[in-house]
Amino acid sequence: MDSTAQRAPRPTGRTVAYDPSRPAPPLHVRAAAVLEAGWTGTSTVPSRGLYPHQWSWDSAFIAIGLRHVSPLRAQTELETLLAAQWGDGRIPHIVFNPSVPLDAYFPSPDFWRSSTAGRAAGAPRTVQTSGIVQPPVHALAAWLVHLADPGLSRARGFLTRAYPRLAAWHRYLLHRRDLGGGGLVSVVHPWEQGMDNSPCWDRPLSRVTPAPARSFRRADLDHGSPEDRPTDLDYGRYVRLAADYRDRGYADGSGDFTVEDPAFNALLIASEYALARIARELGAAAPARQNRAERLTDALVERLWEPSAGMFLCRDVRAGELIPERGVSGLVPLLLPDLPRDLTATLVRTVCGPHFGLGGTTRLVPSYDLLGDAFDPHRYWRGPAWFNTNWLLERGLRLHGERGRADALRRGILHTAGASDFAEYVDPYTGQACGATGFGWTAALTLDLLHDRPAWDKDGVTAIKGEVRG
Repeated sequence: MDSTAQRAPRPTGRTVAYDPSRPAPPLHVRAAAVLEAGWTGTSTVPSRGLYPHQWSWDSAFIAIGLRHVSPLRAQTELETLLAAQWGDGRIPHIVFNPSVPLDAYFPSPDFWRSSTAGRAAGAPRTVQTSGIVQPPVHALAAWLVHLADPGLSRARGFLTRAYPRLAAWHRYLLHRRDLGGGGLVSVVHPWEQGMDNSPCWDRPLSRVTPAPARSFRRADLDHGSPEDRPTDLDYGRYVRLAADYRDRGYADGSGDFTVEDPAFNALLIASEYALARIARELGAAAPARQNRAERLTDALVERLWEPSAGMFLCRDVRAGELIPERGVSGLVPLLLPDLPRDLTATLVRTVCGPHFGLGGTTRLVPSYDLLGDAFDPHRYWRGPAWFNTNWLLERGLRLHGERGRADALRRGILHTAGASDFAEYVDPYTGQACGATGFGWTAALTLDLLHDRPAWDKDGVTAIKGEVRG
């Protein structure tokens, strides 16, 4: 891939994603080449131009794919991220590469001022990071990376070194971020949840006074169409939230944006199951972690399940109410093994129904309700399909016995990833590429789906829990 992100052309209409006229190398070779192009020696950038540093949940997904190419590199990917952990346990959402110019990405290290503004929270002094977090996929990734080559993992002490850091990360989330008092973790910025400008955030964001446009310069517009990116108004609100959090010394609990998100909490639960397996591997007791995962599942259902929507919704903690918007985040709990059977069946119907259209109008699950007023098939998280959320849903469908639907989704992901040149995200109807191409987690999760499927089932969340279901 070229050293700058490729801008995907805007479609003139709904056309089928391109079919290369000349035979291309095998898909796994192309995917591995994307990861090789993004490798810095210690981690993998999501996109050389658009995202030139290390991102937290990107690295977790990338490690899951890298384990099939180089288990050592996959371990190194996670170790590099964990080395930037703060003293309070948080894993920052960006670890900055000091060799990248400050103006290559905004907000840059001089905005976050982690080593000074984050001093009370134990920010590292030797590396610059952001001060917010991203979804906790890391323990799940660490366990899957270990399974790729247990001998190498044990010889290097990979899990022995990772486990206390991962445990501290979960402790931070469970103790510092239960801002609603109901047992679930809250996010304090849309960037933390990872689905940056989802319509699910519009209502709580409306309380935030945006930073003046003249106070920042958006580097993302140098690499993508403005029609594909968040609006200037939304970006001004993101900047205001981040600056206020920084100016409070990254202390949790008093910001204008506090939301309990179903995907964030579902990934924490999946990673709690993974930590239980890691503990058993290391000869430690694990029941407390498994019990915690089950309690968190109960809290997720109690606080975020909305029967009339047929899915989980986000909760605006400040307003004390569910947000009436259907985003893909509310489908991700399908990943969990202990959901009540009636909820699982309802989620499957919702995924395949008119709001998300899987197997009917869409090849991949969109990021937002097809029937929602704010739906846009090209604007970032307001409608396009993303490969990481579809990968999670493929796992969830397979876990709960929906193998026909899981196989169809797997085929759709693989076809669309290859046809779109591993796009950052795609039009859910046509598969047309949007954002950057040669995107890290798209290539990595393609590799994971291309891997032997019986091993895929064995490595799933049921294996993390320690049981196997048919």
